[in-house]
Amino acid sequence: MSKLQKKSNNIKIDEIYKKFLNNPKDITPRERLSIPPQEMPEQSPDIRRHNFNEVALGYSEETVILEALRCLNCKHKPCVKGCPVGINIPEFIAKVTESDFLGAAEIIKKDNLLPSVCGRVCPQEMQCQAECVVGKSLSNVEKSVAIGRIERFVADYAMDYSKVPEVKPETGKKVAIVGSGPASLVVAADVRREGHSVTVFEALHKPGGVMIYGIPEFRLPKNIVQAEVELLERMGVNLVMNFFVGRTRKLMDLLDQDGYDAAFIGEGAGLPRFMNIPGENLVGVFSANEYLTRVNLMRAFEKKKADTPIFRNGKVAVIGGGNVAMDAARTALRMGADEVNIIYRRTEKEMPARREEVHHAKEEGVNFHFLQNITRCIGDDSERLISIECIKYELGEPDDSGRCRPIEIPGSEIIMDMDMVIIAIGNLSNPLLGKTTPGLKYSKKGTILVDENMKTSLDRIYAAGDIVSGAATVILAMGDGRKAAASINKLLAL
Repeated sequence: MSKLQKKSNNIKIDEIYKKFLNNPKDITPRERLSIPPQEMPEQSPDIRRHNFNEVALGYSEETVILEALRCLNCKHKPCVKGCPVGINIPEFIAKVTESDFLGAAEIIKKDNLLPSVCGRVCPQEMQCQAECVVGKSLSNVEKSVAIGRIERFVADYAMDYSKVPEVKPETGKKVAIVGSGPASLVVAADVRREGHSVTVFEALHKPGGVMIYGIPEFRLPKNIVQAEVELLERMGVNLVMNFFVGRTRKLMDLLDQDGYDAAFIGEGAGLPRFMNIPGENLVGVFSANEYLTRVNLMRAFEKKKADTPIFRNGKVAVIGGGNVAMDAARTALRMGADEVNIIYRRTEKEMPARREEVHHAKEEGVNFHFLQNITRCIGDDSERLISIECIKYELGEPDDSGRCRPIEIPGSEIIMDMDMVIIAIGNLSNPLLGKTTPGLKYSKKGTILVDENMKTSLDRIYAAGDIVSGAATVILAMGDGRKAAASINKLLAL
């Protein structure tokens, strides 16, 4: 802690450090509130826009303790209520102030199997940090205790010391899990802990779901996901790749013929949504799903040896305003695009993307065109994209989403030269499983219907994640996955 003291340039804060060294319990709430939020070091924009290395570099031991000292350890723990999986946040942060990082990790992993993932990609500013009393006291959620950054540090620190979670004696019961995304991995862990045999069936050749094919390396390094998956394997979870439930084998056959006692569906929402505009089939028009899968899973960024390369970007337009749009735009920059443009039909205020991702995209040189939307793609004689037509919008009254409805301005069409278009307006669920599983009920939006226990319309079959909620966050998928796992364990205990 002496290094931490020396690095402080603020005399008042230095005094708090000294007081902390002598007796941390004597630090008053006012003194904790006087400690400024600790910034996360990052690669500079000019450098990172040319590589796929992680943008955020993480806290040091000194800065993570500083940030942890800002926590007031509130009696009512509102931050815990804001966490979809209910991590005991004040308790693990208290361990951090004691430099007991392994102890902090143990507390986190009681409720969250994927802390290194969640610390990086979860929207804490809309969940646990939104409820933080520090942020509310300072009237700014950006000044809340950086719970996600602390969690990331603790999880990364403990990765080399990861202990295999305790598994109860074998019960002889078998559970099949469809998909290997965040909801599925959580269910696999919680069910396996109870001593049940668990097999995860994944359609792709690598486990991890959207964490592998959808989220870029510069936001979530793939070795982080791999380490979490390997922990499951050490627990005894079986992983079967290149197995498409619904085509390789029907879901009900796993239960009725292969001896599985229950099944969980966590296949996500991986079917891209298109706009149904003229020219959408031109060469150079991609869904964000295909584009990111080619780059992330098929490693198209390794241009000299990629089996599924992507042609040179040139001028790129990304349609949409969510996190996937930001990922696609920032990936296109790193793939060598001359120019990247995000086209969004509302204003920046209404964008669903995380503020941090929008900020990073701007820093890296992405151009934003608000109150516009694409109306058609224009090609040459070889059916290759050469330009797009967009129309301008103005905002009207709020719609069902609570955001102001975009209204077209007649006669405002403009033409923009473009070599590539990436459509990032959301995903749908794949209908194959429903077509091959009679009695499995879906909503009009194509999501699986479940009850409060995450049970589907079929006995012994449960579901959670994007296949139930529609495209959402990793941590929300995990939260519902824990509910499903609890229901499965209760069923198998009968």
